[in-house]
Amino acid sequence: MSQLKGACIIGQSGGPTSVINASALGAIEAALDSGAITRVYGAANGIKGVLDDRLYIMEEEDRAELKRLRHTPSSALGSCRYKLKDPGADDTDYKRILEIFKKYDVRYFFYNGGNDSMDTCNKISKFMQRNGYECRVMGIPKTIDNDLFGTDHCPGYGSAAKYIATSCMEIYLDARVYDTGMITILEIMGRHAGWLTAAAALAGDYAPDFIYLPETDFNMDTFLSDVQARYAQKGKVIVAVSEGIHDKDGKLIAEYGGSGTQQKDSFGHAQLGGLAATLASVVKEKTGAKVRGIEFSLLQRCASHIASKTDIEESYASGRAAVEHAVSGVTDKMVGFRCTRDGGYRCETELLPLEDVANTEKKVPREWINDAGNGVLQGYIDYALPLIAGETEQEKENGLPRFAKLRKVLAV
Repeated sequence: MSQLKGACIIGQSGGPTSVINASALGAIEAALDSGAITRVYGAANGIKGVLDDRLYIMEEEDRAELKRLRHTPSSALGSCRYKLKDPGADDTDYKRILEIFKKYDVRYFFYNGGNDSMDTCNKISKFMQRNGYECRVMGIPKTIDNDLFGTDHCPGYGSAAKYIATSCMEIYLDARVYDTGMITILEIMGRHAGWLTAAAALAGDYAPDFIYLPETDFNMDTFLSDVQARYAQKGKVIVAVSEGIHDKDGKLIAEYGGSGTQQKDSFGHAQLGGLAATLASVVKEKTGAKVRGIEFSLLQRCASHIASKTDIEESYASGRAAVEHAVSGVTDKMVGFRCTRDGGYRCETELLPLEDVANTEKKVPREWINDAGNGVLQGYIDYALPLIAGETEQEKENGLPRFAKLRKVLAV
């Protein structure tokens, strides 16, 4: 196969993580060093930057400053939640993307994101093929939710899991300072998949008394009975709940305390939150105990100070692998991980078809959840512990993290 020469665009999409920029760095450095890629662009705010013709010239960035992306949280290029319509119904956006690709001679497109971002990748790739424009499209995985199909785990998950487990340990100790009783409800992200909340179990002896994931139906009466019994026994109770837990009819428990009319993004995902407060109110009314609701919220996806070294290294490797495979002739794939844990943890990248990954969610296996649906078993712990291993080597300045400061020079 003859070498395809042309520019590339690298974009970030969806919710950020503490290591998404490590993936971007892997892709950027591989692209800058490639003889096939003539110019490297970063899309300002994901696919919206392509549509709006707002592209950063990555060659204008200082290489030393770029390297700081490895330990910089959030999405340095900017993100978006923009849903491309089915091209059969409306191909306006796709024609515009093709126009921009031709303008800048873009022959490589790398998109770093989760389920919806892989759907965007897949749609763009298929449109370019149907219109006879040669462009290699690769997905770079990213999501703290760990719910991308086909891959052992997702970049971003290990660091978020490490933050959650550590926070549970710290909260456990804090909640036992006084000789008075208290019940603490921890709300952790997770719409349909409970991977993040399951990470509370990694806290070991400091883990919550009960852990509820959206993989099982939540029963309020059983929950209250369990909490009351444990409170009577110990005087202290900590509960971890996924924001997306629901009853047997599919109604979100978060809706029990409100109108159930959450704001939705362009993909139709409701903005969740308020579950801890809802459950805290119900528990307080039922028990009369002191109850505190804690919502981890954005902290679990931006805590680069406690990132997993394993996560950082694998995230970087996924970005670099996407570029290297594309230059070698591969397209229509997402970089995934294939891992073994017997006799030590080993992980290597593999390629997964975009159409298989797009919009398919991977959930916590039922066999990793106890029969009562209120706890996580050893199978999950054995799976997750290697992902949180290793410490960050973040640069500090005046005792605080030194994050990357990009120039963001726009192409004209």
